[in-house]
Amino acid sequence: MFALLEGFSHLHRGTLELFQIDHWVLGHLPDQGPSPPIAQFGQAASSRRSLGGSKRHPFKNDGGHWVLGDLQCCRHFWYPSPDLCLDTVLSWSSTDNSFDLMAWVMINTAEYGNMSWELSVQVDQRDGDEGMRFKFRVKGDLHIGGLMLKLVEKIKAPQDWSDHALWWKQRSCWLLKTHWTLDKYGVQTDADLRYTPQHKPLCLQLPNMKTVKLTVSYSAVVFKTVVKICRALNIRRPEELSLLKPPDDLPKKKKMKKDKNPATLIMNMVPELCLLHLTPPGSPLYSKTMVPTYDPENGTPASATSLWFGDNPLTSSQPNLPPAELAKMYQQLSMVDKAIINMNQTMAADVIDRWLDSSRSLMEQGIGEHDRLQLRFKYHCFFDLNPKYDAVRITQLYEQARWSILLEEINCTEEEMLMFASLQYHICKMTMSTEPLDFSNEPEIDEVEAALSNLEVTLGGKTDRILEDITDVPKLADSLKLFRPKRLALRSYKEYWFVFKDTTISYYKNKETASGEPIEQLHLRGCEVVPDVNVTDKKFGIKLLLPVADGMSEVYILCDNETQYAKWKAACTLASKGKTMAYSSYRSEVKNIQSFLQMKSLAPPPGQSAPDLDTMEMNAECFVSPRYTKRYKTKQLTARILEAHQNIASLSLNEAKMRFIHAWQSLAEFGIKYYIVRFRGSKKNELMGISYNRLIRIDMSTGLPVTTWRFANMKQWNVNWEIRQVAIDFDQNVSIAFSCVSCDCKVVHEYIGGYIFLSTRSKDQNETLDEELFHKLTGGQE
Repeated sequence: MFALLEGFSHLHRGTLELFQIDHWVLGHLPDQGPSPPIAQFGQAASSRRSLGGSKRHPFKNDGGHWVLGDLQCCRHFWYPSPDLCLDTVLSWSSTDNSFDLMAWVMINTAEYGNMSWELSVQVDQRDGDEGMRFKFRVKGDLHIGGLMLKLVEKIKAPQDWSDHALWWKQRSCWLLKTHWTLDKYGVQTDADLRYTPQHKPLCLQLPNMKTVKLTVSYSAVVFKTVVKICRALNIRRPEELSLLKPPDDLPKKKKMKKDKNPATLIMNMVPELCLLHLTPPGSPLYSKTMVPTYDPENGTPASATSLWFGDNPLTSSQPNLPPAELAKMYQQLSMVDKAIINMNQTMAADVIDRWLDSSRSLMEQGIGEHDRLQLRFKYHCFFDLNPKYDAVRITQLYEQARWSILLEEINCTEEEMLMFASLQYHICKMTMSTEPLDFSNEPEIDEVEAALSNLEVTLGGKTDRILEDITDVPKLADSLKLFRPKRLALRSYKEYWFVFKDTTISYYKNKETASGEPIEQLHLRGCEVVPDVNVTDKKFGIKLLLPVADGMSEVYILCDNETQYAKWKAACTLASKGKTMAYSSYRSEVKNIQSFLQMKSLAPPPGQSAPDLDTMEMNAECFVSPRYTKRYKTKQLTARILEAHQNIASLSLNEAKMRFIHAWQSLAEFGIKYYIVRFRGSKKNELMGISYNRLIRIDMSTGLPVTTWRFANMKQWNVNWEIRQVAIDFDQNVSIAFSCVSCDCKVVHEYIGGYIFLSTRSKDQNETLDEELFHKLTGGQE
């Protein structure tokens, strides 16, 4: 037998004091005489800390027959002694006889003997009605499904409750496993449960800065939620995107005003675009073979078909903001500022990364109904971009690239800025034309024919599609100029004879000595290749950052013309990834570089006259960063943009967007996210740059890369969750370890795992995502 006494606010001070926050246990011990064991028991019992924080409470020792103690550590306390009986507690009461202990014990033993307790549940109504709160007496072995059934039966409302689930506020978790019991989840009487819809409205800012409202799942992990969002918006390859929080407080310079927060300004400037609702999971909304789909009931074309054929507003580029509004959003950021902007810092010791955790749900990360989030391309590894299927994806990708150029989130030269401005002007001009979009001019891609062509190459046919026989390793040999930076020395190039073979550059004094030993060999595997080009000044340079024991060694190579530069730059880029010129993508890389140089040229094509500025209507300041509007007059900017535009005037709308994206990808800082870290054994903070194919260690004071490690050379990585440290092993016995200062180590872990997951994709696979593999690589083992 046992009895649990609680709920009495006050008894006479002469006998005993009880409090509502205390759980008092009445038990019986055999008579042990005046010896101290009972007192010792009472001392131990009363020394347990109570909910209210008190450590001691009075108890009575009457010859060892019974004892009253405070046991906050447990709900019930049992005494298996056979001497325990009601006779021992027949007449214990307060001095004024206001409390009959025996009567209370007999009443409450029946109530508490069934091991049940009271549980409160708040019910949220979908239709905006006021919530309701219900109380139940439950046992620990009641499963979640049974609790939900009891709740619905008690509500007695004619409503579909299938989307509702239990949310535990204190633990910030969903109780979705309906076969689990309350005891297994650890639900106690103090649990604050909400019976709330799993799907709620969310305000989502797209890459084009427009805001849409969607009804999304707040209980599914973010990875699944993004997949369904992309399915509703007709964006393929959803694994490349994710959700992030708008920045709260960006780093401000002393001269900056407090309201110059780009994300906040953008959120307030752009109107709400439309109201969308996610459809139930099923077949994708797009058809890869472009076969029209129809509603089985009324025979009308499905919405997805109309979206694919140009009626989707998300395929149209947005007009540029006025220069004054653009200037409010612009602020020049250093690498350290970019590292800080990647996270929200609500308190001095509370650092939260802006990117949401892909393995947790929205509500588990503090996202509430109608909150605002941003949808962005997180992983800069864009696979299988096809204008035929990816109208929305290409437009949104172009918009994200355009804003990163205008706000200088990624650095580019003046020549490159004018090239991007000319492409923006052309795209804006094509979008505003009255002619409807015509997708019939896009190149047709027959999947069967493409598969047969690939098979032909595999079997040895059409050898012109590959460079040479695999036994004949291609090489380049040219007269180039070289320069190695030295302290207090002018940049003076010296001419040598260069030979490029495999992944190594060898240079000699002249062509006649090429059969002997080279002056030096440059091993390019794992190096950084940075363009050093100015087409207007006829400068075609390549900057190589070679990994050495104590950091990176700089080497500058100067080419004579565009053709020579394209060949050597493509070869260096492949060699940095450990690939030779025999690789199938070498020729396409050369062509991409040549087209990029042609776009950067400000000279009009042969036989074409210069444009008449007086007849052109263009606000040039809308197409460049505000920094350049201060450097040039409007008429000067207009002339230079129109000169560059003549080289791309014949491009179609989708071709221009693709050219913009490819040019964006060719920039030196493309896709690099910066975080502040501290390497093991170091006493100072450094920058870590994370790109789609490498990690870059950067000196915070100079901004120069110290070392580069490529994912292709990675053997394994792991995270010590106790000390929050990331450890990575590479080839050639290279190991690094670092802790994150500006973010949680989970962020870096997810980036590395995410990029490795994306590298497993191939065109042979269908578009079904291996979600289990993604979570294995990115979820961690916390």
